[in-house]
Amino acid sequence: MEGTLTSCSPAVNPNIEKPEDMVKTGVLARFQNFLRKCLIAVISYGPMPNHIAFIMDGNRRYAKCRSIQQGAGHRVGFFALIANLLYCYEMGVKYMTVYAFSIDNFKRDPKEVQSLMQLMEEKINELLEKQSVIDKLNCKVNFWGNLELLCEPVRLAAQKLMASTAGNTGPVLSVCMPYNSTSEIVNAVSEVYAERREMLQREHDGDCNGQAVNNGVHPEISVADLDRHMYSAGCPDPDIVIRTSGETRLSNFLLWQTTFSHLQNPDALWPDFSFRHLVWSVLQYQRAYPYLEQNRNLAKKQL
Repeated sequence: MEGTLTSCSPAVNPNIEKPEDMVKTGVLARFQNFLRKCLIAVISYGPMPNHIAFIMDGNRRYAKCRSIQQGAGHRVGFFALIANLLYCYEMGVKYMTVYAFSIDNFKRDPKEVQSLMQLMEEKINELLEKQSVIDKLNCKVNFWGNLELLCEPVRLAAQKLMASTAGNTGPVLSVCMPYNSTSEIVNAVSEVYAERREMLQREHDGDCNGQAVNNGVHPEISVADLDRHMYSAGCPDPDIVIRTSGETRLSNFLLWQTTFSHLQNPDALWPDFSFRHLVWSVLQYQRAYPYLEQNRNLAKKQL
């Protein structure tokens, strides 16, 4: 069954100008939408994921295999992102996280990095439009990572999109760029250390002034302290982590948050990742769900 789903994946049309153009109209499209909703209703009888994370791998290989300009692979990959955001929304998946740009990607050819930054700025600005998919879904957008590493136009566009969607109550899309898990953990440790040092300093100053200060400050740093300072604070851990293109590496992605996630590595390249692949991923998760829950419950008892 898995092989059939993978081999039948339709290619995304790189000539589409807007993500909304992917939502077809007409009798055939309505029939397809009906079938999709029926399939979602069936799989919804099983345990459904609340959070799916994607490592969007294979954009450059997609372009190379089709002998198209290299940057076009990432452009088609953006359409796949929006399509899967819509599918997740229809399935009732509240949180979707994507690994868009690693800090290590800055080591690539400067021309490629510049091209990616220009594409990011263009697509973020598209999402800021009133009639964008983000607006229609009432979607909240987060950017996780060290935004100071981005060029100013991209950083300002990302901050503007986060601010404009901060009050939205629909699905939550978290875009990791520029990101890696090592940097996230180091940042969390630094913030907790600074917070604890400030608390201890206030306590010390109070003692020196003859005031009894007891804020219950403990010098030890707990897991809960680090959780509060992760980029993902307030977001549940991923139920499923999908890395496309058949690669089995996490590549420094959400290492802190994926202890009990179901890891999957479908062969489809990211631009080819379609609704059928997403359905298959959910079915795999449902099959593994009892084992995952057993491990979660066992870990809770050991705390």
